[in-house]
Amino acid sequence: MNQLVVTVFIAGMFACAAEPEDSPAVGMTAEEHARMSAGGTQGEVDSSGAAVRQPVHLTESEELALGVAYVPVTRTTLTKTVRTVGVVQAAEPSIVDVTPKVAGFIEDLLVDFTGQSVVRGQPLLTIYSPQLVAAQQELLTAKRLLERLSPESGEAWSSAVDLLESSRRRLQFWDITDEQINEIETSGELTKTLSLVSPVAGIVLEKDVVEGQRVMEGMRLYRLADLSSVWVEGEVFEQDLQFIREGVQAHIEVAAYPGEHVMGRVSFVYPTVQPETRTNRVRIVVSNRDLRLKPGMFATLYFEVTVGSDVLVAPLSAVIVTGKRNVVFVRGDDGMLQPREVVLGARADDRVQILSGLDDGDLIVTSANFLVDAESRLAGGAG
Repeated sequence: MNQLVVTVFIAGMFACAAEPEDSPAVGMTAEEHARMSAGGTQGEVDSSGAAVRQPVHLTESEELALGVAYVPVTRTTLTKTVRTVGVVQAAEPSIVDVTPKVAGFIEDLLVDFTGQSVVRGQPLLTIYSPQLVAAQQELLTAKRLLERLSPESGEAWSSAVDLLESSRRRLQFWDITDEQINEIETSGELTKTLSLVSPVAGIVLEKDVVEGQRVMEGMRLYRLADLSSVWVEGEVFEQDLQFIREGVQAHIEVAAYPGEHVMGRVSFVYPTVQPETRTNRVRIVVSNRDLRLKPGMFATLYFEVTVGSDVLVAPLSAVIVTGKRNVVFVRGDDGMLQPREVVLGARADDRVQILSGLDDGDLIVTSANFLVDAESRLAGGAG
């Protein structure tokens, strides 16, 4: 026992003073580094110059003194929670820009502030445009001409019908509603201004116009969006992408409503990874009929995913990560602690998937394994 305590003490001194196992100190050759790791004696080293780990045997009293504990490797269903952050956004298909098709001047601004709710067909503003006035005059002229003719007039009557329909279509192409066109025809009078109406029901996200402003064709006057359904977009780290696919359920929390969960499902995984952050955007569609979720809100996203239904699992505390390899100590039937190099898969809280290196039922060290590793390394360098 005294020899083991001295060994552990020496190992602790080297762990504090030396470079990591697989990274020789500056100016030191791999061979010299191996000799130092082995207590100053020439011993067996691997291709990187590190002392080769050797099996370790501990008596029952030594295990008790060091606090060594064991657990068996098992096969089980491994699940994990992928957590990330996101932002609430208006769904792109529901966003509409209101733009005039003709140049003119804004006479009355009927929807005059950002955030106002509108319904489909609601007048947003009235516009005076010489082009609209000329189109109304053409419409009324065609209407009067048709009224003076009869179907018996033959080609003249057909031409008048075509002219009237053409005049109507021109106004329709400029977003003048059928109701306004019918009113002009019924009254037989020109109007100075005509109304532009909302093409959708939603919220005014942006307003870029004021009363009296001169506007040109294609200029954006409003940006509207239907917020009854919103997107929550988050960034998932590259290593978790294998678990996030379309249809996966997400729990969503926003700071405005602590403790409340909103449910949604992944509707789209973006095809590219952000090179700066090594993350990939994912999109969740969420119902928002009460309009509690506001564009711009930060959200926390939780995905409960299954790594596998029959995977080999070990406690994460059992794995010694050296930078170039992952090592686990396995207790054999003869009581020897054998170092095994393992390949790790997905991590889930305090457990990790073992892809290779261990078998179902292997008894592995889960505590004091760094002390066992120190003894193993010194034994490998004492040759």
